Amino acid sequence: MAEGERQPPPDSSEEAPPATQNFIIPKKEIHTVPDMGKWKRSQAIEKLVALLNTLDRWIDETPPVDQPSRFGNKAYRIWYAKLDEEAENLVATVVPTHLAAAVPEVAVYLKESVGNSTRIDYGTGHEAAFAAFLCCLCKIGVLRVDDQIAIVFKVFNRYLEVMRKLQKTYRMEPAGSQGVWGLDDFQFLPFIWGSSQLIDHPYLEPRHFVDEKAVNENHKDYMFLECILFITEMKTGPFAEHSNQLWNISAVPSWSKVNQGLIRMYKAECLEKFPVIQHFKFGSLLPIHPVTSG
Repeated sequence: MAEGERQPPPDSSEEAPPATQNFIIPKKEIHTVPDMGKWKRSQAIEKLVALLNTLDRWIDETPPVDQPSRFGNKAYRIWYAKLDEEAENLVATVVPTHLAAAVPEVAVYLKESVGNSTRIDYGTGHEAAFAAFLCCLCKIGVLRVDDQIAIVFKVFNRYLEVMRKLQKTYRMEPAGSQGVWGLDDFQFLPFIWGSSQLIDHPYLEPRHFVDEKAVNENHKDYMFLECILFITEMKTGPFAEHSNQLWNISAVPSWSKVNQGLIRMYKAECLEKFPVIQHFKFGSLLPIHPVTSG
């Protein structure tokens, strides 16, 4: 290149590896069953579980108040106010100091993921905000590709436990529920990930999730069945009546077809529905740039 000729700016879409990165030849680390602890307990994963444990503890510290209305206990607003105040501090425990500038942006998604403090309701839009929270942590490098199984079955599963506790403790209303014609009053993503977990299972088929015995025996190991158990604990009457969509899905012959159908349904019923997406926040990590045709 001739002297004085300017070089083109680097492509901003390509992320350069850190200057101090030391590369090594990958090797096996999981040699025995106890070694699974290394896989299950990555530092970022454990910090996120600890964050969610804090939210859980705050529920215990904020009991429901006596009020005339059965639903929407106002104590939830006290619990939410604490999260609103402490969200950035909580996220800072997960994000390393050299990425501290990302904390205020990422913390917004955490606050959006636990329900609405005005309406005291929770729905799939809030669930999507937690997925966005995890996505942001992936984009800034806190979570990595090799964390993906733990992200779903440790972190997201712990999030589900906390959200169920919120829903039960404060009798939260379902946000945008379609009633009997919806998949579930509160969640959607665990049905997608839970059905993928069951693909090619040696004996559990879709028809088994409406079998009380099969659910009771296997729910601790399978996210989809845990969702079914929670529905049966929260609702009364025949399953076919209070959860008609799921009842129909139980007739699908394979988990792979269930999974494919749920992904299409999520796109149509959540991602493409104005009442859900109107509340979604966009920033530098998750911008609303239109797709360019290539």
